[in-house]
Amino acid sequence: MTLTAALVALVLWTALCAVLLALVRQEAISETVRGLARDGRRVATAINTGTLSRPIQAPDGELLQVTDLQDRVLAASPRMLGRAPVAFPPPPVDDDRRDGRSCEVDAPGGGCFLLVEYQVGLGPSAKLVYSLAPRPGLLPHPLTAALIALSIPFITGLVGYGTWLAAGRTLRPVGEIRRELDEITATDLERRVPVPGRRDEVGMLAESVNATLDRLERAVARQRGFVTDVSHELRSPLTALRMEVELALAAPEDSDVPEMLRAVLENVERLSAVVDDLLALARLEADRSFAREPVDLTEVTDAEVLRRPRRTQVTVLSEGSVTVHGGRSELSRLVTNLLDNADRHAVAEVTVILRAEPPATAVVEVIDDGPGIAPADRERVFERFTRLAEGRHRDAGGTGLGLAISRDIAQAHGGSLVLTDRIDGETGARFVLRLPRVSAGRPP
Repeated sequence: MTLTAALVALVLWTALCAVLLALVRQEAISETVRGLARDGRRVATAINTGTLSRPIQAPDGELLQVTDLQDRVLAASPRMLGRAPVAFPPPPVDDDRRDGRSCEVDAPGGGCFLLVEYQVGLGPSAKLVYSLAPRPGLLPHPLTAALIALSIPFITGLVGYGTWLAAGRTLRPVGEIRRELDEITATDLERRVPVPGRRDEVGMLAESVNATLDRLERAVARQRGFVTDVSHELRSPLTALRMEVELALAAPEDSDVPEMLRAVLENVERLSAVVDDLLALARLEADRSFAREPVDLTEVTDAEVLRRPRRTQVTVLSEGSVTVHGGRSELSRLVTNLLDNADRHAVAEVTVILRAEPPATAVVEVIDDGPGIAPADRERVFERFTRLAEGRHRDAGGTGLGLAISRDIAQAHGGSLVLTDRIDGETGARFVLRLPRVSAGRPP
C-alpha cells in the first residue's frame, strides 16, 4: 500500500511539477515580451517627437534597431551597432505591431530571439522599430526550477511515510486479531479477538470473527455432547449383549438359548436403530441438497401407516392430496418418526390430520391420547438423545433421536415442527408439521 501510494504520488507530483515549470517558462516569455513592447513604444515615441538619439540610448543593454522599408538600418542600440538589419515581416496592414520569434537574427547572444516590431508612420517614409531579446530557455529561473525539482522526492517521501503510518495504524488491529486467532485452539474456544474502538471495516471484521468463534464454540460443545450421548446410548445395548454372552459362556448347560438369542437380537436391533439414526443425522448435516420432487403427503402417510402394524389404532384424516416439493425418503422418515413416537406414548389411538392452509402451506398434525408433555419440556424433546424421565418406560424402544431428526428434515424443507396442546382439551400430545405446499398447476 505504501509503495503504491508513493508511486502514485511520484507520478502525479512529477506531472504537476512539469506543468509548474511550463507555467514559469511561459510567464518568463510573457514578461520578456511585455518588456520588449515597452522598449519599442519608447523608441517609437522618440521617433514621433523627433528626439531619437543615435545610437539609441539603452541603459540596460536592450537590443533595439530602427530600419526603413528598404531594410536600411537608421539607428540601433550600442549592442546592435554594425549588425545586419533584422529580417522580420512588417506588421499587418490593420495593425502597427507584430510579435514573434526568429532564429535568424544577427544579434548578441545567438540562438533564437523574441521580437516585438512597431511600424511608425505610413507610406514609403514609414520606419520599423525592432525590440528583441534572447528567448528564455527551458529553465528561465534555475532556483525556482531547483526548488520544484527537490519537492518531488520530498512530497513522494512524505506521502509514502504518511501512508505507511496510516496503514500501520489501520492494520495494527488486524495483526492483533491474527495473533489471537493463532493462539486459539480447540481447548480454549471461549477466547475472543480484540474489537477496535472505532466502527470501521476492521471493527466489523473483529465482530464477525467473534461471532464465528461463538458459533464454533457452540458447535464444538454440541459435538462433544453428541459424542458423549452416542457413547452412552451405544454402551447400554453393548453392555447387555456382553452380559448375555458372558452368562451363556459361564453356564452353557443352564442357558436358555432361544431366550438368550431373543435378548441378543433385541439389543442388536437397538444398536441398528441408533446407527441408522446417526447416519440420517450425518447425511442431513453434511448435505441438504438431496434430490427433490413433488411428494403427496397423504400418499406417504397412508403408505407408512400400512407398512407395518402398530400397538395403537392409527386414523388418517385428509382433505385430499396435499403436495409438497421435497425428498420422498426424507419425508417418509419424518412421518414414520412422528407415528412411532405417537404410538409409543399413546394409550389407544393416534390420529393424523392432513390439510392445506392458505395461502401455500401443507399441515400435518399427529395427535396421540397419551399423558402429554409439560410446556416446559416441549422444546427439550427435540434435542438429541432427550427422553423425559416420566416417559422412559414408555419410550424404551426409542433412540432419543427421532424427533431431532424430524425437526431437522422439516427445517431442511423450509418448514417447521412444533409440539402443542390438543385443541379439543383432551390429554395428549399434538405435533404440528408445516411445509411449503405446491399448488395445483404451479411448478415447485
